[in-house]
Amino acid sequence: MSAQKTTNTLVAVVVTLGILIFLLVVTGPFFVLNEGEQAVVTQFGRITRTVLDAGLNYKIPFIDSVVIFPKKVLSWDGQAQRIPTLENQFIWVDTTARWRISNLAKFYESVNTLDRAFARLDEIIDPATRTVISNNPLHEAVRDTNLINELSSQALLLEGAPLSEEEKSESNFNAVRDLIGTTRTFPQVRNGRAVLSQQILNRVRERTLDEFGIEIMDVVIRQIRYSEDLTTSVYNRMIAERKQIAEGLRSFGEGRKREILGRMEREKRSILSEAYRRAEEIKGRADAQAAEIYAAAYRQDPEFFTFWRAIESYRQVVPKFRTTLTTDLDYFRYLYSPSGRR
Repeated sequence: MSAQKTTNTLVAVVVTLGILIFLLVVTGPFFVLNEGEQAVVTQFGRITRTVLDAGLNYKIPFIDSVVIFPKKVLSWDGQAQRIPTLENQFIWVDTTARWRISNLAKFYESVNTLDRAFARLDEIIDPATRTVISNNPLHEAVRDTNLINELSSQALLLEGAPLSEEEKSESNFNAVRDLIGTTRTFPQVRNGRAVLSQQILNRVRERTLDEFGIEIMDVVIRQIRYSEDLTTSVYNRMIAERKQIAEGLRSFGEGRKREILGRMEREKRSILSEAYRRAEEIKGRADAQAAEIYAAAYRQDPEFFTFWRAIESYRQVVPKFRTTLTTDLDYFRYLYSPSGRR
C-alpha cells in the first residue's frame, strides 16, 4: 500500500515538474533584441532596467515584462495647416520631422506607446509651426535666398521673348523697360524657409527631450501652398504683370518693325536709284553706238538711208491715219516712187 502511494507521489511530482518546465520553456527566461530595437523591462509596471544593445537577454518569468521599442530614426508627418502670415495672407503649410527615442525610461513613463508619442508630437510641432509662420511675412516662408533679385533684370524682363541677341542689347532693353514703366522687384529675404524650420525645431526640441525623452533631429517645411483666395490674387497679379510686359514687348516690336520697314524702304529706293542710273548709262552708251552706226550707214549711202527711214516711218505712222486729205507733201515723196518725187 505504501509502495502504491509512493508511486502516485512520484507521478504527481514528475507531472508538476513537467508542467513547470513547460511553462518555463513557453514563457522563457530569455528574450532577443534585434538590431534597431531597445527594450524596457518592468516588474508590475515599475521599470527595473532598460536594454539598449541587441542580443540575448534574460528576464524573470512571470514577473518581468518586456516592452520593445524601435531604436532607429522615425518619421513624423504633420497635417497641412492653414496659417496666416504676418501680412494676414493665408497659406497651407505641411511639415515633417525626424525623431528618435533618446531616453527610453522617460519615454516609457511619459507616453508609453508610439501612437501616444505621435499624438504628443502633433500637439507640440503644429502650434510651434503656426507661431513661427504667423510671425514672418510670406516671402520668408516661400523662399530661401535672394537669388531671384541677383539675376539680371534684363534676363527676367526679356525671358522667353523671341528676340535676337542684337535686339536684346542694353539699349533695346532700356527701351522696353521705359515702355513697361517698371521692373520686377522682390522683397529681400532675411531668414528664409530653412531658418524658419530651424526656429520651429528650437521651439520643440528642448520640450520633447525634457518631457518625453524624444530627440527631434530636424523639422522641415515640406510644402507650402497658397490658399484659394490668395491663389486667385497671385494669379491675377501674375496675369496683369505678364500683360504689362506683353504690351511693352508689342510696342517695342512695333517700333522695331517700323524701323526695319523704313530701312528696307530706304534700301529699296537706293537700289532702284542706282539701277535707274546704271540703266540710263547703258541706254546712253547704246544710243551713242546706234547713232554712230546710223551715221556710218548714212555716210555709205545717204539716199538709201533716207529712203529706208521714210519707209520705216510710213509703216508706223500711216496705219494710224483715219483720213488723209492730201499726199502732196514732202513727207510722202517716197510713197509712190522709190526714187522720190521729182
